[in-house]
Amino acid sequence: MPTQTSAVVLIPALEPDHRLLALVADLRRTAPDLSVLVVDDGSGAGYATVFDDVAALGADVVADPVPGNHGKGHALKLGIREVETRYPGADVVCADADGQHTVQDILRVAGHVRPGTAVVGGRRFVGDVPLRSRVGNAVSRSLFRLVTGLRVHDTQTGLRAYPASLLPWLRSIPGERFEYELAVLLQAPRDGVDVDEVEIETVYLDENESSHFRPVVDSLRILAPLLRFVGTGVASFGVDVLMLLLLQALTGSLLLSVVGARIVSGSVNFLLNKFVVFRSTDHRATRAEAARYVALAVSLVVAGYLMLLGLQTLGVALLPAKLLTDGILFFVGWAVQRRHVFRTGGSGLDELDRRDGRVTAVEPVETSATVSTGG
Repeated sequence: MPTQTSAVVLIPALEPDHRLLALVADLRRTAPDLSVLVVDDGSGAGYATVFDDVAALGADVVADPVPGNHGKGHALKLGIREVETRYPGADVVCADADGQHTVQDILRVAGHVRPGTAVVGGRRFVGDVPLRSRVGNAVSRSLFRLVTGLRVHDTQTGLRAYPASLLPWLRSIPGERFEYELAVLLQAPRDGVDVDEVEIETVYLDENESSHFRPVVDSLRILAPLLRFVGTGVASFGVDVLMLLLLQALTGSLLLSVVGARIVSGSVNFLLNKFVVFRSTDHRATRAEAARYVALAVSLVVAGYLMLLGLQTLGVALLPAKLLTDGILFFVGWAVQRRHVFRTGGSGLDELDRRDGRVTAVEPVETSATVSTGG
């Protein structure tokens, strides 16, 4: 039977120990009005006693009917579905089972929940922090800001809170294991979901041996949109060169060849950026996006000329001036496209709203893409 509650603390647990018991006991004692839902992430029969003790403390315990460990993302989605069934209309606060999140911080993050906003509990990595964690999070934080434009200090935190209206959206995001939580943050600005960060205590146990952050793999995952953007630029440059040679052979006119090649390569670049880099699936917006893309491309050409002229006036040689100019304009193009050209924010939530009927309207965030204008 559904239970009325304002918020549920959702805790995925794989082979938990006394720290989970301590957390649940502290939550039940400190905030008895909050419900606690623990998801057994395939721990096995050897941990049945721990979960029985958790249930005895007043928490609900669920497990996937299919045996085995399916991953943290899977466990979170299973828990979210359970919340929607058992506690309709309740907000969700996700916390880890290993003791790294204090009850005070869980309540602090829960207190910042509001419609259309994902709240993350961000550590500041001060004091006695393992070098692996300090470096890994610094790299992740910098790359995340470069790709999304969002200032999130702690992209790896497992302490997060979501309003009930965002639960269907959370279930729609792909990812079954530890990449899921990163995927949520990467998708948020594209779907018009605000991200609010609340500072929490930095707690590390046993030199953070339980951390699953992989500096190389996870950094590449964050960089994926930017790497795709670089790839589409290279592909468009190849198209531009091929079309230039082909048109020159067919027409014998350098002017027609340059203009025609740029039109073709620019069109290819636009389509690749729309569908591959920024994955803007709203076909109704294509005409407006194309107009903004052309305006940006023209602006970049003008800006490039003026920057080259200025640098040469200052005595900078042509080649280094060209490299510096193109490097700056590359990131300018990326930022402008991401924020203004391909405005995909809100589309995912609109679709969920029509299908599920439980997602409230969220004001889109202007995110988007990058202009590499094909050579």
